[in-house]
Amino acid sequence: MSKPKKKIMQQPAAASQPRPADELKGFPAWFSNTRMMRWALFAFSFLLYANTLLHDYALDDAIVIYDNMFVQDGVSGIPGILAKDTFYGFFKEAGKANLVAGGRYRPLTLVLFALEHQLFGKSPFMGHLINGLLYGLTVMVLYLLLLQLFRPAQGQVRAYFIAFAASLLFAAHPIHTEVVANIKGADEIVALLGSLAALYFSLRAYWEKKTLLNVWAGLVFFLGLLSKENAITFLAVAPLAYYFFTKASAGKIVQQSLPLVAAAGAFLVIRYAVMGWGIGEPVREMMNNPFIKLAGNQYVDFTAAERLATVLFTLGKYVQLLFFPLVLTHDYYPRQIGVMNFSDFGVLLSLLVYVALGVYALLRLPKKDPVSFAILYFLATLSIVSNLFFPIGTHMAERLAFMPSVGFCLALAILGYRWARRNTAQGKQPGYRQLTPVLTVLAIVALAYSGRALVRNMAWKDNYTLFTTDILNSPNSAKLQNAVGGELITQAVKPENDAQRPVMLQEAVGHLEKALKIHPNYKNAYLLLGNAYNYLKEYEKSVDAYQKALSIDPEYADARRNLGITYRDAGRYYGEQKGNLSLALDYLNKAYEIIPKDYDVLRLLGVANGLNKNPMLALEYFTLASEQQPENAEAWWNLHLVHTQLGNTGLSEQYRKKAMEMDPKYGVQMPEQ
Repeated sequence: MSKPKKKIMQQPAAASQPRPADELKGFPAWFSNTRMMRWALFAFSFLLYANTLLHDYALDDAIVIYDNMFVQDGVSGIPGILAKDTFYGFFKEAGKANLVAGGRYRPLTLVLFALEHQLFGKSPFMGHLINGLLYGLTVMVLYLLLLQLFRPAQGQVRAYFIAFAASLLFAAHPIHTEVVANIKGADEIVALLGSLAALYFSLRAYWEKKTLLNVWAGLVFFLGLLSKENAITFLAVAPLAYYFFTKASAGKIVQQSLPLVAAAGAFLVIRYAVMGWGIGEPVREMMNNPFIKLAGNQYVDFTAAERLATVLFTLGKYVQLLFFPLVLTHDYYPRQIGVMNFSDFGVLLSLLVYVALGVYALLRLPKKDPVSFAILYFLATLSIVSNLFFPIGTHMAERLAFMPSVGFCLALAILGYRWARRNTAQGKQPGYRQLTPVLTVLAIVALAYSGRALVRNMAWKDNYTLFTTDILNSPNSAKLQNAVGGELITQAVKPENDAQRPVMLQEAVGHLEKALKIHPNYKNAYLLLGNAYNYLKEYEKSVDAYQKALSIDPEYADARRNLGITYRDAGRYYGEQKGNLSLALDYLNKAYEIIPKDYDVLRLLGVANGLNKNPMLALEYFTLASEQQPENAEAWWNLHLVHTQLGNTGLSEQYRKKAMEMDPKYGVQMPEQ
């Protein structure tokens, strides 16, 4: 008699192969139709940002796209992108590329921008289109990952609801507008996309016993790291996911984490080869080191208590914005976030919230409570941008909540499911009737979030719209006051704004003076203030502003050059419009000391000295002018005039003919200058 065959235990059904939808009796078909659901979430996410497609570039798009020399070189610029700090292509100087401690090595999205430029040229439309598509793909992958974590085979209603609710909330959340509506935000999107996809492939490899999927996990994680360094926090998230949602042993968890560890190791080796080890020392400039303050006309570090209190306050702001994303801004630079102390209520409340979250997560850790996982995910991904462990160059930014917000949305979805289960018998799943109130609340919240996101997207139309909108919400930011002033100057000098120019320039002056009140040693604000006064023809004030900028940084090339230009413009103004030849010469001589090769300075000095009955000196300056612009017919005509004045008939005629050959208008009698 043969022995009965031993029954082979079946592996749990993969989340990608759920049971037929008709087993969920009483539920509409869409609820468990994963194919339809993931594409619906993709479409919703993309359409939510469709109103950005016709927007221009804004904010840091200059650094990574249209003013980045490597990106503008297209495919030929890719080697430079891979070999340098992310900011190098913009600043074009190694020292300036490390303004923020530690530098930045995020080549992947710059490579994407370079390819985009190669194919489409300067096209903000394509940038916004690609961001929208990447965001939709990220939401889709999040949905698929959550199905892997909560596995329909272990509770269909629970898995389908949590995956859908968390993904919908994430897609709609307005705090993501800075990431998606700003083309530069592609680095945040790709970092999260690569991280979520890595965990998704890893879990599938575990459930389905397909080793090749682990290779894919390592590859996409490596790509995420190349987009932005904060993806490395998934080295903590992945083991936590295995602990909470599988029965894998410690050894198996380590084994499944190895592809991600290998990818992180490869990334760090490459980063070291390009950037070196260490994060460097914070610079002593408030816009790149918010943890310094003015004391006795000198910047000093925050005390340890002030620094910790300020960091705790910003961590509380993230929680506030996740729950109530009403007042949004791209700028939290000093002193929009002030110098905080432990006597401040907001600091104490934030500390209480985070202690409560930590205690709950740790107490529920042995129970494998998924809310505990959501909290630990949130804390782990927020840690790297929190300023707790190393400075990141700013107090906070809404884009930095992009990756952590997954944990927030997941926690809300889990709590929503538990609410639906409160009147359900032990061990039973809630029916559609019990779930309907939760779905109704979910729809209302998603609708409110979506409306806020759509309105917020409009602010990202261009720099002028963004800055003038956000200054209402960040009036204490020196950086934003400076940015508004600078953008008003840019707009004021455009021909179409000629009638409004004086008003716009005066408004710019007001914002720049506010920036300097907040940050008295803000050299760029002094530079822009000098520019505004120059355009207003208030030359003494312009000179004073540039000189103050140079007193802060004697090597400030832009301020020195603009000071020379202002001296030149003042010389022209007082000579041509005010008839004050002495003052004109005084200004022009000062301009010559700074920009001695400027054609207009040399020409004006020639004219002024000629009028001042000093033809030999006029000849000297006109000769220098012709050397600077030998292709300029005017330069030779001026030499003709001065030689006529000196009685050098032969040279006078020679230069007259030369000018006429270059420009026929000099063939007729021209008025003497």
